[in-house]
Amino acid sequence: ELSPQEYFSSLQAGRAFLAYFSHNVSPGVQPFLEQIENSAEALQDYGISVVKVNCPKEDVSRYCGKENTLRKAYLFRGNVLIREFPTDALFDVNSIVANVLFALLFNEVKYVETLADLQNIENMLKGRSNMVFAYVPATGTAEHRAVMEAAFVYGTVHQFVLTTEAALLKDTGNDEPDVSSARLLFCHCQRVTDLAQPCRRTAMGQALTMLNIHRHLKLMGAPLVTEVAEDPEKVSTVHLQLGLPLVFILSQKETYEADRRTAEFVAWQLLGKAGVALLSRDLVDLNILLRSNVALKTPDEGVPIKYLVLEDTDEVVTLVEDRNKVEQIQEDEEEDEEDEHEKENNNQDIQDDQVVEAVSRDKKRELPLERIRVLTEETFHSALLETARTVVLFYASWEAVSLAVLRSYTEVADHLEGTQGVLLSRVNCWDWPGVCTKENVTQFPTIKIYEKGERSVMYNGMWGTEELTSFIMLSRVSCPLKLATIEEAEGYLRGEFPSELSSYPHTSILGVFGTATTEAREAFEEAGNILSGHVTMGMYFEDDALALCRKYAVSPPALLLARTGGRSVEGIALSKQSTQDMVRMIRYELLDIFPEITVQNLPYYLQLKKPFLILFSDGDIGQMASEEMLKLAKGRPQQAFVACWLNLKKTPVGRGVLKAYFTTTPSLPLLVWVNLHAGGQVFKFPSEQAITETNILSWLEKLKAGLEIPSSTLSEEDWKPPLPAYDFLQMMETAVPELPLHASQCRRDTPERRLPESPGGDTAVREEPSQETKAEKVGSPGRDLRGTAPRLAAREKQGKRHSEL
Repeated sequence: ELSPQEYFSSLQAGRAFLAYFSHNVSPGVQPFLEQIENSAEALQDYGISVVKVNCPKEDVSRYCGKENTLRKAYLFRGNVLIREFPTDALFDVNSIVANVLFALLFNEVKYVETLADLQNIENMLKGRSNMVFAYVPATGTAEHRAVMEAAFVYGTVHQFVLTTEAALLKDTGNDEPDVSSARLLFCHCQRVTDLAQPCRRTAMGQALTMLNIHRHLKLMGAPLVTEVAEDPEKVSTVHLQLGLPLVFILSQKETYEADRRTAEFVAWQLLGKAGVALLSRDLVDLNILLRSNVALKTPDEGVPIKYLVLEDTDEVVTLVEDRNKVEQIQEDEEEDEEDEHEKENNNQDIQDDQVVEAVSRDKKRELPLERIRVLTEETFHSALLETARTVVLFYASWEAVSLAVLRSYTEVADHLEGTQGVLLSRVNCWDWPGVCTKENVTQFPTIKIYEKGERSVMYNGMWGTEELTSFIMLSRVSCPLKLATIEEAEGYLRGEFPSELSSYPHTSILGVFGTATTEAREAFEEAGNILSGHVTMGMYFEDDALALCRKYAVSPPALLLARTGGRSVEGIALSKQSTQDMVRMIRYELLDIFPEITVQNLPYYLQLKKPFLILFSDGDIGQMASEEMLKLAKGRPQQAFVACWLNLKKTPVGRGVLKAYFTTTPSLPLLVWVNLHAGGQVFKFPSEQAITETNILSWLEKLKAGLEIPSSTLSEEDWKPPLPAYDFLQMMETAVPELPLHASQCRRDTPERRLPESPGGDTAVREEPSQETKAEKVGSPGRDLRGTAPRLAAREKQGKRHSEL
């Protein structure tokens, strides 16, 4: 941190500085300052200093002037300004490092927007240098940073080219590119001597991280084929050092030229996946070489070289590419041989539930649970008193949805690390059924937030990380929050108050009440208790409440609504004064007028039980269509239908919806009317007509009059599971036929102690208990099954135990 005079006097020729000029720091700029401070160490590695220049109040120079304060950061090389950055482009360490290096490496990294630009660069490099071509969906991401850091190291060796244009991915040989994922291609232009000949390209199969890019470039720089003349056991190449196999093509003097061509052909096929070496039988005296034509050496220590006789080069490629799959299958068979045997002989073990299947497939992954505190019968109540708010996940360690939610919960713990006054914890109801019964937990999983061990709020939203994090953050603030002054109320509507939510996007609802509106105020407070965690609600009922209402052209009692990212405040009169009516009204007002339908928000709009007018689009909709649909949505009579749109690129499941409507996917954009709650008829807006408010209203009148023929009608049959549910009680009675008393007790008194099928799909098996154990179990039902499900599912005979997932 320097003054302007100290900073400009310390500039050194050729040295880069990222400088931020600031007057008094406001809460709004604090997150940016934290990120720029966090990036200082990373930028220091590249010889770039980070400086915060503290401007005196009276200083109105170019960089300290009022116009630029808090909005820009500046990149200097010496005393020369290289680039100005808006502070909202530098939102985290990745974006700061990526954008700064991008500006400094303008010679080493070329940015292209068209295929012609890419081909021009490629032609210039032919016969001279190789090219590294990277696609990132957006600048400022972790992948963009990784490419820039690689360019800093390898920019003098290879020409780096960057694009964010998804169309270029298809032009570079990807038929159906995943435009949401970054890609990197190594273009072998140095070998090309004929300008008409294209450069070979080798895609990097791993995620774009600095380590993976470094590894890929190392592999691309290695010799295409290595000639060896010693025992294969003693050979070491860069491929083996980087954990890849090495394929030996066995050769002899008489066929050397043909073998060399074969080795080069295989090497191009396996580039980045394995190394290829040409081994001469004439120079190495090993009898086994005379009986084989290919050898495979793996990087694993102690694994002998495999000598094989293969028919053609395709078998060599298959040998390498399928090697990982074969090893994975062998590993699974060794760990779970009995499970596999049962699956082959029992069709009931086929997973009919996608969540169960996903959890089973991912069961070997260890979850980072160290940030989530484990609560027991003894520690539960004391833990609730330790912090202002305790979040508790009640789950069962054997139940698939619980384990899937546990993964989201660990990601929430990462997001909220360091947040004051919030403790994340979990209770395994399989181990501690008494706690869950007392807390009225009737289903798994359940999340509750406790305030100092007293009032609790139950979560009933989506189980995704973003939704859970939002609920926990919003629950930190009283609902409704009582505001004391008009200034506080105005700050609340701007999102600046309360301070703990100032950097967190949210919609704010402010209830304004006069002195004579006691009933409405009490209903609003009750509604706040119900909606806590789902929305921020403020309440203002001071003597000058009328002045606040006049500003927004409403009369008390009224609601003032400030949406996320919106600049205007909507005023809504409060005509209904019962709590439930107010809750319904607030939930409805929180919905967008013309929403983009996603997997996450669809349930909220389905609950309205209204027909849908959906505009399907392959990407963002045009401005004209958006304006026309918005006019239609705002003017719809008594909100008779839901006008919305669906972006197939962002929500690919929409393609499946269209196929259900029309069998084949029609051309887009496409406007559809569907009434899911009455008849299920699907109508398609005429493609030859422009999407305007007038045309749509005219078309809707025809629908109402029965003049249009539906394109299809959805089936009314129920969506049921393909297989019947497992009867756990029946399984328990079958497993322990000699203990009818114990089984009946479990059925009547302790339903939470049912013996489940393990997530992998195999029925848990019990060893025959001894007479002593039987007596103990009959005498104390409840102790005997505590914590046994994970052990039974893991098969104790193998001496292993499942982790929590």
